[in-house]
Amino acid sequence: MATSREREASVVPLVNVDELEARARAVLGRTTYDYIAGGAEDEVTMRANREAFARHRFRYHTLTGVANPELGLELLGSRLRTPVQIAPTATQRLAHPDGELAVSRAAASAGALYCLSTLATTSLEDVAQASSGHRWFQLYLYRDRGLSGELVDRAIAAGYRAIVLTVDAPILGRRERDLRNGFTLHSDMSYANLRGTLAGTGSAVPGASGLERYFDSAMEDRLAYPDLEWLVARSSVPVVVKGLVRGDDARRCIDLGARGIIVSNHGGRQLDHAVASLDALPEVVAAVGDRVPVCLDGGVRRGTDVLKAIALGARAVFLGRPALFALAVGGEDGVRRLLKLLADEVATAMVLLGVCDLGQLTADLLDAASRSD
Repeated sequence: MATSREREASVVPLVNVDELEARARAVLGRTTYDYIAGGAEDEVTMRANREAFARHRFRYHTLTGVANPELGLELLGSRLRTPVQIAPTATQRLAHPDGELAVSRAAASAGALYCLSTLATTSLEDVAQASSGHRWFQLYLYRDRGLSGELVDRAIAAGYRAIVLTVDAPILGRRERDLRNGFTLHSDMSYANLRGTLAGTGSAVPGASGLERYFDSAMEDRLAYPDLEWLVARSSVPVVVKGLVRGDDARRCIDLGARGIIVSNHGGRQLDHAVASLDALPEVVAAVGDRVPVCLDGGVRRGTDVLKAIALGARAVFLGRPALFALAVGGEDGVRRLLKLLADEVATAMVLLGVCDLGQLTADLLDAASRSD
């Protein structure tokens, strides 16, 4: 049964993602909102992700006769109806009781790919049972290699089509909002893919982050290339590396067996003053060539953002915070409406650019002066 919040959301027009965030902030508690919306330290990188998109300007074609552009694409064997996918974000039940179940079902209905976080508040098996869509599983590598291997095996057995190794978080960045709020997982929730002490973050302590303590105690803080080699050898499905911003790192990952790259700075939540994801994208694409697909996350808020990323070489983009804001405001229907909004924005912009499918999006459609700022 829909909550009063969801009934209200269903009749209030969803005009853009910024308005959606404002509505989410009004319904989420401060600690939860700050956890979702915040970044590391001064949040310079988080703002830079948005500013990078704003710098680019289109050089559009006219008189092309484009009317109904094709938004579909193929990504590691999955045929998707949209270039907008759902990034792995932890603890989605903090935003809404239905959490990962709601987001995965909404993604499936939109023909989008859903990536489930290791630190989900719903088990990977329950998500697989609830959603018939395309799914990847994001892996944080634990010091307990047996546990990490077990997570990989469970995901493959449950039908997840790729393992996404996050490599930019061997330790947690200093997220000052979480430190100030004493962030910790709610007592009635758990990391549902894990057991024992690894299923929660412990009690809240003012001035300290429970999640930071969790990473310090459990995660592989010496993450290195041999760990990627181990995962590639262990996994019978493609391994995608998430968290790269350099071409040389991308080439080495591919040489070691990675089948895909996600250019990402973790949404500005790890190293502050890092390069914006969009600014890092061209170097990675140039280094990779056509060996594997390159995707992007970080700062995507508009259909025009999606098209700018694809024009610079991304196969698809992944959404993090906006999906959680939509979940908080409207549950499953809120996420579905968000994906439709962005698909509509993408289609409108493609018509106005004069391109009929995603393959026609090239850097030539972006003004050279804006690209060099």
